[in-house]
Amino acid sequence: MKKTLNVAMIGGGFMGKAHSNAWLQVNHFFDAPFKVKLKAIVGSKTPQEDFAANWGYELVSYDWREVVARDDIDIVDIGTPPWLHMDIAIAAAKAGKHVVCEKPLALNYAQCLKMAKAAEEAGIVSYLNHNYRRVPAVAFAKQLVDEGRLGRIYHWRGAYLQDWIMDPDFPLTWHLKAETAGGGVLYDLGSHAVDLSRFIIGEPESVIAMGRTFITHRPLPGETSATFSKGEVDSHAKREPVTVDDAFFMALEYENGVLGSIDVSRFASGRRNHNDFEIYGDKGALKFNFERMNELEFMDFTQPADEQGFRRILVTEGSHPYLKAWWPSGHPIGYEHSFTNAFYDFLSAIDTGEPLRPDFEDGAKIIRCLEAAKKSSEEGRKVRIEEITG
Repeated sequence: MKKTLNVAMIGGGFMGKAHSNAWLQVNHFFDAPFKVKLKAIVGSKTPQEDFAANWGYELVSYDWREVVARDDIDIVDIGTPPWLHMDIAIAAAKAGKHVVCEKPLALNYAQCLKMAKAAEEAGIVSYLNHNYRRVPAVAFAKQLVDEGRLGRIYHWRGAYLQDWIMDPDFPLTWHLKAETAGGGVLYDLGSHAVDLSRFIIGEPESVIAMGRTFITHRPLPGETSATFSKGEVDSHAKREPVTVDDAFFMALEYENGVLGSIDVSRFASGRRNHNDFEIYGDKGALKFNFERMNELEFMDFTQPADEQGFRRILVTEGSHPYLKAWWPSGHPIGYEHSFTNAFYDFLSAIDTGEPLRPDFEDGAKIIRCLEAAKKSSEEGRKVRIEEITG
């Protein structure tokens, strides 16, 4: 009989739902080495009893310290805003718990280093949830690159674009304050985009970047003014400064000689979740967009010129990464499946002791790159990643 590992979910918001669903599904579809029980949900001020009943958690708490210290907790899953990540993760590691943490890992590189050190010293499995690595089409893209199907890589072009805060009346939530989010879209979406480039092609070496905050003041939550006409808002509504970026454009040099670009924005009209990359090599090219997440475009440059062109690969075959566990050929999967794939890998790493990526050390490298981008934007120059010392 398989051993059961008890999970404590810290945070019952959007990510709390996505993670809870994945924990419930992982044993239904994968032959995971452990059973999983949803033991505790830890909330803040919002009542969590309904959340617990809906997802099947045994107990509700509003004190993460008390839950992390419990002997009957094996896995601590952190789905809170970034300003809480470091304290929870370090306490969990010291208590001998394995840790899943949402991205970005922390508010800054120095915090990330502390978290990575705590995980290493405790000997626990740490996992930073960049779930897009576990989208089968993305994992298959990496497989093709690793197999040399693109040859020598010349260019990476990445973009992660959304439009959900374009309304100037959107309130000043924690996402828009440096003290709670660390950064704006650079940290929120840029962390995903940088992680994908590191995953598939290699480590960035230097960056030139520029960022912009388009709406510099916003109403406080609950005090949103009425919009009288498009672009015109009540000037008497109380507004406070936005202290993070709305858009960031980066040009990167990678250690292996690849030139890359990454554009991230939450002001891209009509883009709901446009997580996109293109890779160009001397033998071929790849293109992926999460809004068509079951598809990968591939161009084989070794074919005769009159036969060349991008072709669509429907990544739904059982031979593709992760898909043997899911549906028959031709049946697509969705966003939530990437979390389940990730948690299967996480449980397997606990069982085998094999490394799991991305871990907290990867999270530190990602934030280091993003801090270099901020420094480049502020100082108007190219910044080498090694200049960021924490």
